Amino acid sequence: MSQVRSISLFCIAFFFLVVFTHLGHCQVLEPPATSPMPPMNDGTTIDQGVAYVLMLVALLVTYLVH
Repeated sequence: MSQVRSISLFCIAFFFLVVFTHLGHCQVLEPPATSPMPPMNDGTTIDQGVAYVLMLVALLVTYLVH
């Protein structure tokens, strides 16, 4: 039973990793027709996404070790 539980947690963690890393590759196909806007991504969004993924991994590792 413990092995099934750990495998299922690994699968759930892998699913979230795939979803969150795929969301970072989204892009707008056509720029807006109005005045061009300066880029809004200064790297903090990417850093925040990496931090969320690392916190999720730490939470899962803590859960599995406990």
